[in-house]
Amino acid sequence: MRTLVLNAGYEPLAIVSFKRALLLVMHDKATVILHDEEHPVLGTSGEWDRPSVIVLTRYVRPPRVQRVPVSRRGVLRRDEHRCAYCGGSAATIDHVLPRSRGGRDTWENLVACCLRCNNVKGDHTPAEMGWQLRFTPGMPHGRSWVVRGFERPLPQWSEFLQAA
Repeated sequence: MRTLVLNAGYEPLAIVSFKRALLLVMHDKATVILHDEEHPVLGTSGEWDRPSVIVLTRYVRPPRVQRVPVSRRGVLRRDEHRCAYCGGSAATIDHVLPRSRGGRDTWENLVACCLRCNNVKGDHTPAEMGWQLRFTPGMPHGRSWVVRGFERPLPQWSEFLQAA
């Protein structure tokens, strides 16, 4: 189970385990805003509500991230698990300019790709194959790319993630 952590100004800050969230609440560093009534936390000394959303009691300066680190998971998420060449379901990533030709691991050179297109393309560029990218790849923007675990929000978090 995961818990959304809001800064004292109610902006999303992180997503942590319910155990970490419970510790923050027990040490008076956070307050529970929303809890899961169906799954309480049982312990030797009592029963507690499982926190779903907590807010910190003191403001924490969020890290200033200028660049979102490149990752396989990030590329698939940015491209919504859709192949950049055929639009099918993608489970792999592809270098637009192959690594053997100097292609780097950058947001601008990596795209989500289905296994079939990845195998057919091989060590060629899309231009050599006569293919076109369905979009221009680039670095993703927005607060949701800085908050870890944000890619799979729980439905009960929606009102707190509106501004993110």
